Amino acid sequence: MEPVSGVDGAARLRGMISPKYQVHGYSIDLTAKQIYALDPAGQVDFGGTEYAASARVPVASLRRNREDKYEWWDLSRGTYMLEFNESLALELNEFAILEPDDRLMRCGAFHGTSFLRGQGERLETLLVVGTMNVHIKQNARVSRVRVFRFGAGPAATTGSGSAKKKAAKKRSGKR
Repeated sequence: MEPVSGVDGAARLRGMISPKYQVHGYSIDLTAKQIYALDPAGQVDFGGTEYAASARVPVASLRRNREDKYEWWDLSRGTYMLEFNESLALELNEFAILEPDDRLMRCGAFHGTSFLRGQGERLETLLVVGTMNVHIKQNARVSRVRVFRFGAGPAATTGSGSAKKKAAKKRSGKR
């Protein structure tokens, strides 16, 4: 298993606000698109025939200052669904790890670390606000994703040709 560079990982994302600021060495920041309050009446059963997801109600955002371009969500203690601007499409031999941004956690909010596979239409996570209140601005960088590749496959063809030739010679014992 090997990490994919932030630049290569960004090629798997759609909907980025600003790659210049979101792409890092081996990670990509994800940004807040919408936050939903949850109806506490979801249900899960053994076979799935009685499964019902909790209903979602968009949390209203407000402009703090007249000159602000983006609005803010004022979230009180509780659990929310956070939808990201970005969507992710991974190769068969890849997975990604979604983790909360340190700044989000220092504000008293967090979400669990998730392992992602496949072609996701919408990226979202369960957001927990543990403090009395947290303010999140639209398009704020709140999470990051790291992409990893395992085994050989179509996505394993990145890198320089000369480095691959040297590695193949080394494995075969030639110099």
